Amino acid sequence: MLACAPLTMAITRETVLHVAKLARLELEDEEIDRMQKDLDNILEYVNSLSELDTDAVSETTQVAVSAAPFRTDAVQPSLSHELALREAPRSAGGGFAVPAFVDE
Repeated sequence: MLACAPLTMAITRETVLHVAKLARLELEDEEIDRMQKDLDNILEYVNSLSELDTDAVSETTQVAVSAAPFRTDAVQPSLSHELALREAPRSAGGGFAVPAFVDE
């Protein structure tokens, strides 16, 4: 199995701001600091995995599920139509109203 060298990349404030921009997130200063620290911790953990001896572990190229777990299809209590629409920001024609985003 191939040994991988640990990554030495550190998450910078600029990296967090770039990712936030791509995700269209507006982050406060304390959120940026927390995100930077959290992402650094994630990278540190992933890097620690490179120290593991995986010689005895066979490579996995695909994880296949042989059978999906099914439950019985039974009617269960749920919100009434009126309550669901009453809690919606907008409704029209007996359903949820959403902004159009595709021009036809």
